[in-house]
Amino acid sequence: MSEVPVKLTDVESRMQKAVEATQQNFNTVRTGRASASLLDRIMVEYYGAPTPLKSLANVTTPDASTIAIQPFDRSSMALIERAIAESDVGLTPNNDGSSIRLNIPPLTTERRKELVKTVAKLAEEGKVAIRNVRRDAIDSTRKQEKAKEISEDEAKKLHDQIDKLTEKYIKNVDRILAEKEKEISTV
Repeated sequence: MSEVPVKLTDVESRMQKAVEATQQNFNTVRTGRASASLLDRIMVEYYGAPTPLKSLANVTTPDASTIAIQPFDRSSMALIERAIAESDVGLTPNNDGSSIRLNIPPLTTERRKELVKTVAKLAEEGKVAIRNVRRDAIDSTRKQEKAKEISEDEAKKLHDQIDKLTEKYIKNVDRILAEKEKEISTV
């Protein structure tokens, strides 16, 4: 019976990871303001190996509408430029010989609506991940109950605790979704 509390902390940690993954996905959605996290998923083909952009360059935001990329190795400049151009960020890199600049154009109303739909979809994926963790945990407690490892009362108590955790983490996803939607909608 000592397995019970460990399992709840495991369930909670898995739900927390789902929320964090959702937050990271939100960070890669462009809002109209420059943010270095827009480039988090960009991989550069460097010496034959896909390498994260952040490992090859210093990424800064000198102002609200510009991202500056200062490569550590100038010979990687063209590779970085190509990786950004081929990515799904939708920005055109400007190479001035020593650094690459990305100008973030203001978002149109139509594009803002599309981005709100995109983050809503990402949030739903996060909620589904949380519900999957819940389902696995409930299944596990049912198996323990059938195997007589825990009593029916303990199983019911665990189910209630798992449901409370699920509600809590789904509310977290809703909260970060509301923040992101506000950020996107703010002109």
